[in-house]
Amino acid sequence: MVILGACASWSLITAAARDGRPEGVLLAVLAVAAGYAAGRIGGALVPVAAPCAAALAGTVLTVAVPHLAPGPRITAPLGHAGASAALLALSAGAACCGAWASGVPAVRAAFRLLAVGIAVTAAVLGSVAGCVACAVVLLCSLAAGRVRRRGGWIAALGLAAGLVTGLTWAVLGSFVPDGLAASLEGRLTSRRVRLWADAWELLRGDMALGVGPGRFGASSPTAALSQVPDGRPHSAVWQQAAEQGVVGVVLLAAAFGWVLYALWRSPRPTPVVLTAGVALTGLAAIAAVGNALSFTAVPVGAGLLAGLATARPFADESPARATGVRPRAGRPSR
Repeated sequence: MVILGACASWSLITAAARDGRPEGVLLAVLAVAAGYAAGRIGGALVPVAAPCAAALAGTVLTVAVPHLAPGPRITAPLGHAGASAALLALSAGAACCGAWASGVPAVRAAFRLLAVGIAVTAAVLGSVAGCVACAVVLLCSLAAGRVRRRGGWIAALGLAAGLVTGLTWAVLGSFVPDGLAASLEGRLTSRRVRLWADAWELLRGDMALGVGPGRFGASSPTAALSQVPDGRPHSAVWQQAAEQGVVGVVLLAAAFGWVLYALWRSPRPTPVVLTAGVALTGLAAIAAVGNALSFTAVPVGAGLLAGLATARPFADESPARATGVRPRAGRPSR
């Protein structure tokens, strides 16, 4: 609550100082909070059925509403393609979490077949990133069954997200070999790299406050010249940096770090925790080089999956824990 409140408060502060529009940030914070609350409730009441419903809902939403939001469609690899990939990866993660939450072999197999079906759906929709992300989530979920200590793996997920984010800075700063830089720029598109360069210049202009929420499109020369303007740099990190300064980036990192910490402390089994962690790390990687978090369905799905993976199912509580009454010491009852 403190981190989400700080994110909302800082967006209001920077908006007031720079005449910005904080509605997008506030909506994203509300979406994450609502999804997380729903995930905690569903995971506590129906720990097996809730992940299944979440997986099916995410897949149906991606197929039925391919744009995920009104406005001009941004073709691959920008915009809507990244949002679809992120939502499908979260759906596959929910299906795999449901598999580990069930103790019935047939139900586990059905959930894993659902995850395979989501990956196939991504391939049919032409989302290469979504298909790869779903496959990685499924394979990592199967491997998570052999893991006993989650701390090191949770730290590795945080490191992986940090490396992808650092790669965007390395590409922009020409800190990678020329051949690799040309290959990455070809996949990311030169327009996206120019948008990141504009975001860096805007950050240098005001490291503390940035240009204000929702004002990147009006301040970026590359965005102004685009045939399909959407006013975003197609990177959650660079958007935070340009619009809300260094503090905005720190708050974004703190939010992801808190999710990993909550997963580490979660009472759910380690395979459930690690599966959710892999899916959320995949979302972080997609958001670092894309526009996924700008679509409301994606932050809702992220919060929902985090809530499912950190909920304490009522069925797992003993009567003593549930009522708060400790058994008396003395002679055992006959």
